[in-house]
Formats: sequence, structure tokens, C-alpha cells
Amino acid sequence: MFEQLGYQQENPGLRNSFLAGAFELREGVPAGASPKSSGPDVIRAMSTELFLDFLAIRMDSRKAEGMRFTMNLITPDNGEKFVVELENATLTNLPGFLADKPDLTLTIKRSDLEQTMIGAKTLEAQIKDGTAKISGDVSILAKLATTMVDFDPRFEILPGTRGREEVVHADAYEAVPGKSIPE
Repeated sequence: MFEQLGYQQENPGLRNSFLAGAFELREGVPAGASPKSSGPDVIRAMSTELFLDFLAIRMDSRKAEGMRFTMNLITPDNGEKFVVELENATLTNLPGFLADKPDLTLTIKRSDLEQTMIGAKTLEAQIKDGTAKISGDVSILAKLATTMVDFDPRFEILPGTRGREEVVHADAYEAVPGKSIPE
């Protein structure tokens, strides 16, 4: 049924959702290693603004409830500057501006920021060795880090399919006890 609905859709989002649901009902949730969408080459290709948007997507808004801060991010090697704000459990950034009274100002070269972005070097280590300069409330970075989550793209499209047992069909026309007849 979901497969037929999928084939009838003109909208690719709906089409893919129905077809993924049909696949999941037949085969279960795909197993194996999750694809990496944030490898070093992908991260280096991201603009700083896009990376800040990526952080906003990875943030669990439930963990950010009640948090509020304004941060200036300056990357002097490429002349970028950003106001990064967390308010109402939403992380936003404004390129090309700096806040007058930020809670925190972080100055780091874009090339050094990439080391943190790909996970090769922590921001704390870069602050300690002087690669990154910071002024203001440094605890903001730790608070922001606690809101970040890694999402598993192998979530259930149709609730309840992850826990179902695999059904082995010996014959397409053979009835399996306790299972409904396929459509």
C-alpha cells in the first residue's frame, strides 16, 4: 500500500517517505554503520555561517531551555565576524556584525577553527595554547557543548518497526502463523 502511494506522488519528499516506509515494513530499519555526513572534507567546504547553522541543527532545544547568551565570533584570517545568540532554546547567528556587550568573545583563525570543527583539536586546548583568544564568560562554551547531540539517521519512519522480529518467508504463498497476508 505505501509503495503504491509512493509511486503515485509527484512530490519527491512524500514519494521518498512512502517508499522508505514500505521498505521498512518489508525489511525493518536498515542496520549497519551510519553514513558520515560531516567528514573533514565536508567540514572544510562549509562556510563559517553554514557551520554555525549546522551547530544549531545539532542542538537539542530541550537541553537549551532557560539558557541565554550572546557571543561574538571573530575569524581574523578571513575577516569574518558573527553574533551568535542562544535565546528561547534557539541558536542563531548574524554574519557581519558584532554585539556591543557580548557575554563572550572568541577570536580564532578559521583554519584553527576547522581543527575543532572536524574534532582533531578541542576548543579548550586551543584556548590553553593561545591559538584561540577568549574574553568573557568561558563557561558558555561548555554550556553550549552540553546541548549538542549526534543524530542517528536510521530512525523509524513508521513507529514500531524497529522492535519487530524478522520474518523469514520460505514461500511467497505460504502462510506464516500469526502474520497477516501481504497486500
